[in-house]
Amino acid sequence: MSTITWNDFEKIDIRVGTIIKAEEFPEARKPAYQLTIDFGELGTRKSSAQITNHYNVQSLVGQQVIAVTNFPPKKIASFTSECLVLGIYDENGSVVLLQPQKQVSNGLKIG
Repeated sequence: MSTITWNDFEKIDIRVGTIIKAEEFPEARKPAYQLTIDFGELGTRKSSAQITNHYNVQSLVGQQVIAVTNFPPKKIASFTSECLVLGIYDENGSVVLLQPQKQVSNGLKIG
C-alpha cells in the first residue's frame, strides 16, 4: 500500500455521529442496512452499511459510529449514500463498527 502525506490525511473529514434510523435494504446486492446518522451541526447523512452479520436494525438506533463525511454521494440501487461508516473486517469477513468508547457530541472530528 502506498503512503500518504499529512496533507492527504487532512482532506478526509472523519466525524462521530449517532444512528437515528436503521432500515432493511432488500434492494442491495449484498445484505445491508440503510442508516440515517445525526452529525450534529453538520446535519444528518444517510449511509448504506453491510453490517447485517453483527447488528440488527433495532440495536443500531442510538449507537454512535465513526464515518467519512466528505465523500461525494454514491447511488446504491434506489438509495443515495452520503457518507461511509467505518468498520473492521473480523476473522469471518463481517464488519464490526468503529465506535467511540464513551458517548461524545455528534459531529466531533476525528484526527
